[in-house]
Amino acid sequence: MEILSQLLPFIFLIAIMYFVIIRPQQQQAKKHQTMVAALVKGDKIVTSGGLIVEIKKVEDQFFAVKLNNDTDGRLVKEAVARKYEDEV
Repeated sequence: MEILSQLLPFIFLIAIMYFVIIRPQQQQAKKHQTMVAALVKGDKIVTSGGLIVEIKKVEDQFFAVKLNNDTDGRLVKEAVARKYEDEV
């Protein structure tokens, strides 16, 4: 019984850490993964480096993107920060 009373504060702290830190991060990661999976040709995105690019083609691991009229490139899907909604 004494062991349970000593472990109870640690169990309580672990539960708080789960609901305050771990669970919200898992939900945010799932939401981001869903957003990346829903991207299609023509969508504008912001990369983790801060570039705003337009998707030309969706591939398995990459996006073929257009930086401007003359420059094309490939972007790893993990480098997508968010979808760009003309926020200006």
